[in-house]
Parts: sequence; C-alpha cells; structure tokens
Amino acid sequence: MKYIKRFISEIPWNYSWYYSAMSLIERQSEGRQSEEQVRYLQANSRELNSTFGYPNNTIKTSRYSVFNFLPLNLFEQFQRLANAYFLILLFLQLIPQISSLAWYTTVIPLMVVLSITAVKDAIDDMKRHQNDNQVNNRCVLVVMNGRIKEDKWMNIQVGDIIKLKNNQSVTADMLLLSSSEPCGLTYIETAELDGETNLKVKQAISVTSDLEDNLGLLSAFDGKVRCESPNNKLDKFTGILNYKGKNYILDHDKLLLRGCIIRNTDWCYGLVIYTGPDTKLMQNCGKSTFKRTHMDHLLNVLVLWIFLFLGSMCFILAIGHGIWENKRGYYFQDFLPWKEYVSSSVVSAVLIFWSYFIILNTMVPISLYVSVEIIRLGNSYYINWDRKMFCAPKNTPAQARTTTLNEELGQVKYVFSDKTGTLTQNIMIFNKCSINGIFYGGVYDKHGQRVDVSEETEKVDFSYNKLADPKFSFYDKTLVEAVKKGDRWVHLFFLSLSLCHTVMSEEKVEGKLMYQAQSPDEGALVTAARNFGFVFRSRTSETIVVVEMGETKVYQLLAILDFNNVRKRMSVIVRTPEDRVMLFCKGADTVLCRRLHPSCRSLRDVTMEHLDDFAVEGLRTLMVAYRELDNAFYQAWSKKHSEACLSLENREDKMSDVYEEIEKDLMLLGATAIEDKLQDGVPETITTLNKAKIKMWVLTGDKQETAVNIAYACNIFEDEMDGMFIVEGKNDETVRQELRSARVKMKPESLLESDPVNIYLTTKPHMPFRVPEEVPNGNYGLIINGYSLDVNETWSLRFPELYDPGQHNLYFNKKEFVKCLVRGIYSSFVLFFIPMRTVHNSVRSDGKEISDYQSFSLIVQTALLCVVTTQIALDTTYWTVISHIFTWGSLGFYFCILIFLYSDGLCLTFPNVFQFLGVARNTLNLPQMWLIIILSVVLCILPVIGYQFLKPLFWPVNVDKIMDRIHLCTRPPLPPPTRTKLKHTSARRSAYAFSHKQGFGALITSGKTMKDRVFKKNSFPFKK
Repeated sequence: MKYIKRFISEIPWNYSWYYSAMSLIERQSEGRQSEEQVRYLQANSRELNSTFGYPNNTIKTSRYSVFNFLPLNLFEQFQRLANAYFLILLFLQLIPQISSLAWYTTVIPLMVVLSITAVKDAIDDMKRHQNDNQVNNRCVLVVMNGRIKEDKWMNIQVGDIIKLKNNQSVTADMLLLSSSEPCGLTYIETAELDGETNLKVKQAISVTSDLEDNLGLLSAFDGKVRCESPNNKLDKFTGILNYKGKNYILDHDKLLLRGCIIRNTDWCYGLVIYTGPDTKLMQNCGKSTFKRTHMDHLLNVLVLWIFLFLGSMCFILAIGHGIWENKRGYYFQDFLPWKEYVSSSVVSAVLIFWSYFIILNTMVPISLYVSVEIIRLGNSYYINWDRKMFCAPKNTPAQARTTTLNEELGQVKYVFSDKTGTLTQNIMIFNKCSINGIFYGGVYDKHGQRVDVSEETEKVDFSYNKLADPKFSFYDKTLVEAVKKGDRWVHLFFLSLSLCHTVMSEEKVEGKLMYQAQSPDEGALVTAARNFGFVFRSRTSETIVVVEMGETKVYQLLAILDFNNVRKRMSVIVRTPEDRVMLFCKGADTVLCRRLHPSCRSLRDVTMEHLDDFAVEGLRTLMVAYRELDNAFYQAWSKKHSEACLSLENREDKMSDVYEEIEKDLMLLGATAIEDKLQDGVPETITTLNKAKIKMWVLTGDKQETAVNIAYACNIFEDEMDGMFIVEGKNDETVRQELRSARVKMKPESLLESDPVNIYLTTKPHMPFRVPEEVPNGNYGLIINGYSLDVNETWSLRFPELYDPGQHNLYFNKKEFVKCLVRGIYSSFVLFFIPMRTVHNSVRSDGKEISDYQSFSLIVQTALLCVVTTQIALDTTYWTVISHIFTWGSLGFYFCILIFLYSDGLCLTFPNVFQFLGVARNTLNLPQMWLIIILSVVLCILPVIGYQFLKPLFWPVNVDKIMDRIHLCTRPPLPPPTRTKLKHTSARRSAYAFSHKQGFGALITSGKTMKDRVFKKNSFPFKK
C-alpha cells in the first residue's frame, strides 16, 4: 500500500475524480478476496508501474520446473498406496532385526516404477514447456520513445503501448486507444475465449482515437488508469481514464482481451492493462491440479484391501509363531537359539510380524502400476498415429496432450459439447425462401420431381450482376427469373433484406465488397440480396446506398429499431428516393405473426406451411414484413421516439413501448430459411452414439429456439421422444420445482415416499448427497459412450452398444477383483500341490532326489509363467507382430535369463551370490518338470474356459448378444446408414430470430462509424 499512496501523492489528480473512481471501483470490487483491490497504472511509464510489482507477460501452463520436478513428482507418485507401501517396506528392510530380504530387492523394482512414471510425466510437461516458450517468444511491436520497437511477448509490461496488425493475436489485455477504422473501431474474433467466430466490435474512446498512428502523440500519451483488480469475468471491466485533467469511463467494450484475434482492421494501438497471469484468459485457466483416473482410485481401494488381507495374514502367522515359541521354541533354544535382542516369545512374535510383512510383499501388485503406465504411454502414441483421426483440411493430427487420462475415454458417462465450432461450422447459407406465398429454393429434375442438391447440380448464373459474390450458390432458377421480370413482391422482399440490417460494408477495391456483420445470419441475408441484384454498398449515420438492379439509390435512414432478446425482431425506417416513408421488419415468426395486418391472414397461412417445410430440414427461419407510413404519423412517432431516447428513467421500457406503437399492421412479404452448416458427420455420429448410453449436454449461448433447432438438425432431439422439458426459472426454488415436475413425468414412481431422493430431501437437506442414477420410463434424451472391444471399427459403428461395458466398468471393478482373487487362490493351490505331489519322493535317472527347495521353486515359477502366457494367448483375439513378440518373447526371455542366472560362469565369478550351480539345467531336463507344466496349465485354464463358455448361455449381457450376432454374420456389414431428412413436426419448429446479440444499430445511428478522411480515402464513384 505504500506504493499506492506514493503514486497518488505524486500525480495531480483532482479529488472529485478520485472519490468518484473510489466509489465506483469499490462497488465493482465488493466481496473480492484478492490482495490487489484496485489497479493503478500510467501509460509509457515503466519505472512508475514497476513499483507496484505487476507481473510481466510470461505465461506458465507447465506443472514442473527443473528444481521442483523431483520432489513434486515423487509426492504425487507416493499418493499411490502401493508406492507408499514399498517406501515403508524399504525402511523396514533397513532394520536388521526384522529384515528377511536384502534392501535392494525392494529398491530396484520401486526405482523402476518411479522412473517410468517420472519419465512419462516429464515428457508430458516438456510439451507444455515447449508450448509456453513458443507463445512467450512471439514478437510484438512496442511504442518506445517515438519509435516502433520489436520485442517478445514475455517482455511486455503494464503501461506499455503496443501495435497490433490484422490477423494478429492480442498480446495482453489492453485498452484500445486508436485504430485504422473510423472512430477507433476494431473488429475481433473471440474463438479462443468463447468459441464464437462472429466478428465483435470494440471502440476506443474519442479522446484517444484522435491519436491515430502518430508515434509522437502515442509516445507522449501519459493517461492514468484506475481499474478493477484482475479477475476472470470476460464480459466485465470497470475503470476510469484520467487524461489532460478529464475523466473518461472505461468498460469492457473498450478492452481487447488476450486470446482475441484482430480481424478486418489494418492496425490498432492499445495500452496494456493486465499481463501474463493477470489476463482474463489465464485467470480462467485456474491452477494446475493433479488428476487421478477412475482406475487409479480403484487401484488404491484394491491395494488397501490387499493391505488389510496382508496384515491379517501376518497377524495370524505372528500369533502362531508366538504360540509355538512359547510352548516349544523356548525349550528348544539349544538347537535354535534366540537372538540376543529377543527376550520373550511376545517380542519374537512382534518381530516376526514385520518379517512376514516384508517376505509377503509380492502380494502388493507394484508391477501392475508399471504395466498401466506403459499401456497409457503406448495408447497415447496410438492416438497420435491414428490416421483416421487426422484432419486433412487443417493438416492437424490427433494429439494426446496427457498420457494420464486416456483410459477414461472408455468410461465416459457424460459428454458436454459446445455448439459453435463443434457441432456447427458457424457458416450460414441462404438456402430457401418464401415470397408472397411462392416457394423458392427447391431443385427439380426434368420430370418435376424434387431432388437433393449435389456437386453435379447446376448453379444459378449471377453473371448479370457485376457486384455479385462469387462464393454464393443458389440452385432455383425461377427466383432469378422472377427478379429479372421485375416481380414487385420479389423486388420488395430483397430490398427489405438489403436495408433491414446493421451490417457494415468495406470496399477497398472498387467492386469488391466485404461485409462485417455482428451475426453471420445477417451476413448471409445481405449477401443473398446482393447476388439477386439488390446490393448494399455503403452507409452513413443518415443514409444507406443500395444498387438495385444496376441502379444506385440512396435511402435516408430515419431510425433503427435494433434487435434484442425480448423483441426478437429488428426494424429500419427509411425514406425512399420517391419520398415514401417505409418500415421494414424481420424477426421470429412467433413475434411477427401477431403484428401482421388482418388482410395477410391467407398469405400468413401459406407462409407458415412453408416455414414448417423449412423446419423439417432443420433450417433457421425468420419472417420479413413491411409497412408504409404516413408522413404525419411518422413525425408524431419520431417525436415520441426522441423523448424516449432522452429519458433518464425506465428508458428501455419507454423505447419498447414506442417500438410497439409503430411495429404493427405489417404487410407480410415472406420468409427466409438459412442453413447453419453442421460439421461433417455430426448427425451420423450422434445417431451412432445414441445407442451407446452416455448422457449428452450441448452448451450454447443461443436463444431457446435456436438451441432446439440445432438439436433437431444434429439428431439430438427426435420425434420419437416422449417429451421435452424446458426449464425457465430465474431462481433456485423455481428451477428446483421445474426439475421435480420433469422427474415426476419421466418417473411417476418418484412420488412415492420410498423414493431414495425424496427420503433424502425430507431427512438430510444439508448434507452432500450423490443422486442415484435413474432410468426414466420413456425416451427423453441422448446417450453416448466409447470403449474398445475385440471387433473392428466397422462393427463398432454398427453396434455402439459394444461400448457399454466400459461406461459401467464391467471389466475392472471390485466384483471382478474378487473373481480374480478367487481364481488366484485356486491357481496357487494348483501350482503348489501339483508340483509338490509330483516331485515328492521322486528321483532323477541317476538316483538322486529332486525335491530340494531351489529346484521346487524353479518348477513352480516356470509353471506359473507358462499358465499366465497361455491365458494371455487365449484372451487375445487379434494377433499382430507386436502381440506375438511380447507374448512369446517374454516367455523366451524368461528362459534365457533363467539359464544365464544359473550359468557356470556367473556362479564361478560370484560364488557368494549365485550358489545354485546347474539347478536350471538339471531341472529343465526332468520329465516330471514338463508333466507338471502340462498338468498345471490344464487345471488352471480349464475352469476359465468353462466359465467363459457357460456365461453367455446362462448369464448373457448385451455385449454377449451382440457378439453372437456378429459371429453369425458371414460377410462384413454394410456401412453405417447415411443421414436422413428430419421429420419433426411443426409444433417443434424453431422460431429463429436472426441474431442473439444486439447489433451495430447504436453505432450506426450515432455516426461514429464514419469519418471524412475515411470516405475520401475509400470512396468510389457509383455506376448505374
């Protein structure tokens, strides 16, 4: 705080500014728990700004550094109970009184496990470091002492003024000062922040927009900013700029956020407000947390069970040892003397407990962790190498950014998907329309039958229009013929589309128009009007220039009644060259139908039928209407409109009432249908995943009608659904009540007092509660999954139900663990008693006994590996070179190591360590050895084969039934069905309003979008 006080005392700010800023910021910052309550900075003053200790522009998404990698990674790894157990075991083995094994028998496997995991984690984090370095070392232009200097992003500091060019990413959160566009406008794309590819507009305050690109003025700019502390609210920013003794209010419309991309703007300058970790993008990233998979959690639980079982065994053995030592061993010390530190049988029992704890450490499956880590690493590479997941248009392969979570892909229960850029391409295409009751946009063959549009379909020729957009495509020639014939209603329809909008045009080269629209829907409609001969060419705050069928006309813009989410429509009022006052309106049909003139009733019915047809194809629709106004009526209305605009109280309500007064008795012109292009394969993918039982949620900021329309287009909603619920509550209680009502309809028995949720709500309302998963009595939503079985991808797409076991963890859970435990106990009995009874009292061909401990352990060990290898071979459905190498190669590697460890040279070189010379050679030559292996394999594998055979017959699950269907097929399946036309009823049609955000209306009518210098520079003579 001492720096803040010093800063305030050194800068001559007037007290009225200070107190007003103080109260404003305190209101915005109320409840914030940050140490930095208010941010102060001065432009072009690094020395002063550095006293506040603001961070530089370096970002860090990595988790480790060179110094903290080892301790932090070890801390994370020892959260696994097995690793922690072996660490404790290592310390126990250092105690000679209880150590029954050498310490290196634990250190070596533990080091292997920790090293493999550490290397994997290091590789993941190195990729993050590389990404961070790439971003931090990008270059940006900085204004320094009247010159432009190139510097790296990471060196940018608060208070710097930087220059950005078109298509460049914004370096840091910065206050827009000036730009190449009229009145300091800058167009940005915020796809990295919110997924929206629509262009958004930012505007500099007038006092700084006059700085333009004058480096002298920019270097001399010493404005002082007081603003809120860093936070993660993307749409909130409050501050005050003090410049030349005057104060200017700042809001988020003047702030360019890091992650945005400059579009359609040659250059812009900005004052850096937040840098690096303080930027809103990084504030939303949150802290890196150590994520653990479901398998990790389950393994910890299972290992805990093993610990308890191991402890119980050691306890029982220790008690037995204590009893024996008390009754027998105490009197047998002449032959088996106690150690000097053993004073009684109780002490001996305690020490032997820990000795057994060490000896039986093999019960804890530390090797399982190694296997899991290797499988995860291998799977991540398979994902990266998968050619079918390679995106050719963008030359981008699939990338597993972490190797820790990839097995979770097979256990997904819920999918949360964004709409824009994920389900849709956010590319709007003018597809069809209805004008004066006539349907346009259908494609027919020579027999008059409607056909689908294909690459071979002939497009409409727009060569007669020199200003047409060459990218625009339309296939119905009858509409062009109607335009050329001068159909009055068709001309009025397209004139409405060319006037009723807030699109801004740019014409840097004569005849090449570029439209900048707040909504892609508006851009599509204006482009359609342009191609059909009604070209929106330019505008000012008072005029709109339209080229109508080659003739330039100037319309006087009288008012813009802009769109908002409540009105669901927009209107413009213009004065035509013929001195007629016209109102053009477009919007949702549910809104416009109530405002039509009674004489339009029959036309409305026909148009509504066309809208239903449009909706069947999943198109976004809106109605278009007009009204010719009496001049005296308009003058009276204009006076009311001005009074409402200047009102200080209830301004929005008064303006809405004024709009209602004039937007009535409209004459219907027709309707438009726009296709929001889906990503390739979206409907087919969702239809396939619909059978795999994962709950899917689509997150979108669109209005309700738009969301419903997209859901039908994507096959998320279907006509076969038993119902659709809409939650519109504004508070917790209302939302809770609506959800309860929906639950009652889906599951009527939930009203019973025995319902678990009702019991909880009535008895323990304040405790955390996990709602049990329920199956509704009907079809109310979409479900998806992903997990791999031993079938190829074609069968997987044909039968998505194959992924169901992964979602429910049917292949690895506590029940399966118990089965494996029982099977392991049975196999242990077989692998012990079969060799023991076989070699008991047996001799070799030379008459020597073969039942020594080392030979016996070698026989059991070899039989165990043969059993496991055989089981792996039986469980493998598809054999590849890799599977052959690892399956049979591991067994061969075992025999090679076995012969090496018992070789003559090793035993002679290290006689104190390798004391069993010739054991392997002699044992492998025994016929009893191979008899034991055969008997052990048969007895261990036979029950498993029997169970796998009987299970589908007596306890079948869905997967078993599907596998039977696959096995019965004698030829490969047909490819997945292609997408069919949606046939949802008109009751579910979307009443789509063209934009879900207020447009440029306020900017246009304010006159801030134009400057004389821009018009002189970019204007062209209009040709008739």
